[in-house]
Amino acid sequence: MQVKRQMENDSIIKALKTKSKSLNLSSRKITHIPEVFGRLTWIVVLKLNNNYLSSLPSELMCLQKLTELNLGNNVLEEIPPVLKHFSCLNKLYLYANKISHLPPEVLEGLPNLELLNLNHNRIKVIPAEIKRLCSLKSISVTDNHLQQIPAELGLMKSLTEINFTNNKLTQIPQQLYNLPQLRKLYLARNNLTDLPEGTLGWKTLKILDVAGNCLSVFPVGFQFLTLEELFFEGNSLVPFTLMESIQVKEVFSLKIVSHSGHAPTMTISDPSMISKWENLQNSRVFKYLFSSLYIYIYMIHLLQLIIFANTCTNLIVILLVFH
Repeated sequence: MQVKRQMENDSIIKALKTKSKSLNLSSRKITHIPEVFGRLTWIVVLKLNNNYLSSLPSELMCLQKLTELNLGNNVLEEIPPVLKHFSCLNKLYLYANKISHLPPEVLEGLPNLELLNLNHNRIKVIPAEIKRLCSLKSISVTDNHLQQIPAELGLMKSLTEINFTNNKLTQIPQQLYNLPQLRKLYLARNNLTDLPEGTLGWKTLKILDVAGNCLSVFPVGFQFLTLEELFFEGNSLVPFTLMESIQVKEVFSLKIVSHSGHAPTMTISDPSMISKWENLQNSRVFKYLFSSLYIYIYMIHLLQLIIFANTCTNLIVILLVFH
């Protein structure tokens, strides 16, 4: 312990002397922050993860240039109030603590925050004030106790990634379809029974993970999404049937489809696209994704040929008889 404390003091002294913009005090078994921290006004990156911190002193409000703060894997039971003074903060890591709620007043003080990691906590509710994080691009709240997602999340137009894996969600708000830049959405291992109508709003979505839920069917228009990765194993999906009006082009944009380890079953459409089948065989995606689908389509065409041949044979027999 004495050695750790000496290393901690040495790091602080070094930062004071050199005016280093980054200070790493992770894994030092620190239980409190010394007041001298308030003198490190030039610090930009501060790493205090993997310690035993239960609070932060108000003296830290002097760190007005701080853009990245890592408080992961400590023993915080609440988000330290002093964080509301870090208006320049871009990245905030609070994973693996004991946080149960998000104070609205702290959220309102972080207008430039772009990344928020709250994984492995005890959060049940995300307040409507989350919309105050107007610059937020990535939010991750995995392994918590979330029961619902606030509709206000749909107002955060900068969001590109949302991760709510392993919570207690039963539904998602339709407002999530209003996010114009959303590319990655992780909702695995919740209690979702359906996705709301309006999936066409996800024009930029590339990765969707809904594995381990209670879904039985995807909403109308889902096949038109231009996804690159889709994970949906562990659900009770009703198998899709071959339909005449589907978008084969969008279906073939998928790179990965996971469905309980079995061959993927998808709907296809636009008969004019079938004529381009041979070109698709050489695509990068096709080689490892839709081999089973190819066989399925091939068998359909083979069946049609057999029926056609049988019809021709019957016609020839009739003609011979009447000739």
